[in-house]
Amino acid sequence: MSMTLSLTTEERAFTAEVRDFVRAKLPDHIRARCAKGLAPHTPDLRIWQRLLQERGWGAPSWKMEHGGTGWSLRQRLLFQRELDLAPAPSPHTLNIGLVGPVIAEFGTKAQQDFFLPKLLRLDIAFCQGFSEPGAGSDLAAVRTSAVRDGDDYVVQGQKIWTSFATESDWIFCLVRTDPNAAKPQLGISFLLVDMATPGVTVRPIRTIDSQQHVNEVFFDQVRVPAANLVGDENKGWDYAKYLLVNERVGIARTGRARERLRRARALAAEVMQDGRSLIEAASWRRRIAELEAQLVALEMTELRLASTPAGDAKAMDTLGAILKLRGSEILQSCVETLAEVAGLSGLRDGMKGNEPDDIPDWGATAGSSYFYSRAQSIFGGTSEIQRNIIAKASLGLR
Repeated sequence: MSMTLSLTTEERAFTAEVRDFVRAKLPDHIRARCAKGLAPHTPDLRIWQRLLQERGWGAPSWKMEHGGTGWSLRQRLLFQRELDLAPAPSPHTLNIGLVGPVIAEFGTKAQQDFFLPKLLRLDIAFCQGFSEPGAGSDLAAVRTSAVRDGDDYVVQGQKIWTSFATESDWIFCLVRTDPNAAKPQLGISFLLVDMATPGVTVRPIRTIDSQQHVNEVFFDQVRVPAANLVGDENKGWDYAKYLLVNERVGIARTGRARERLRRARALAAEVMQDGRSLIEAASWRRRIAELEAQLVALEMTELRLASTPAGDAKAMDTLGAILKLRGSEILQSCVETLAEVAGLSGLRDGMKGNEPDDIPDWGATAGSSYFYSRAQSIFGGTSEIQRNIIAKASLGLR
């Protein structure tokens, strides 16, 4: 059974509407890049975000009073699934899925009026300043400090693994505002920092997929207006948890995994080995069937989440952890399968013009996509963290 079999008449009409919109509006060059498994460039994301916003779909998870759709969680999952299957980019993850909901829920009226319209149209792009060299999975260990000085905070410290920092205008940060708090979680605040502020330095990190998605960000006596504090001082841990639950729900990406698996199946029918296509081998058919079964089970878990009462925070958190854990594992397996279909050609990405003529275009990027997919079980909270969340809930320790 798949999610599609459980749709109502209205939901079938909705998914068809989304599918038709994407087919008609998504620029071909953006679709082609997504099909290769590559992250869209920020200018392309800006084009797509504005097309979605013109349709009224730029912020699926936001309330209508803030410019969102007011959709139910089930509608949002269906929408995301159709984008992934296309494949098409999601609404800007950092703007729409992460910092936007925090500002909408906890920000001041002035912050909402200034930031939310700009986030919707991607007039400004945010990156996320959470992880530090000594604070990855354990965010309570952040040491980047923000000391109040009149109408400003003076920020000193370093962030790492900051995705798309070189292409971003602002960064939302967890900073330590009370180093003497009784618990580390109680001394953290949530601060918005303009990347153009003097003292902010970005240093790209080249990763194993030959790309520069992630970066180090340094803050050297950076003066940030106190008006950029979101919510109350020292309550940033609560806002970060709110953000991370949203991130984990959306990060399952069953549609993305299904699209990668569908592509692997189709290409396995074209790639020949020992005089026959790969898909003719029982081992390949079994592998794809097993992944298909795992995907169906994960889709059913998504439906469970969509049916969970909004006020049941513990159930939402636990199901979100399950979706993050299994979604990461299954997506990695699907991307790995596609890389294995590509074979040796998947290892030749980035040869700077020396590629043999017989390497298919999709094969040359399969290896790069596989390497990048290994981060799927790290960002948004490692798989180990998700297992702890699930275990505590199972044992009644929360």
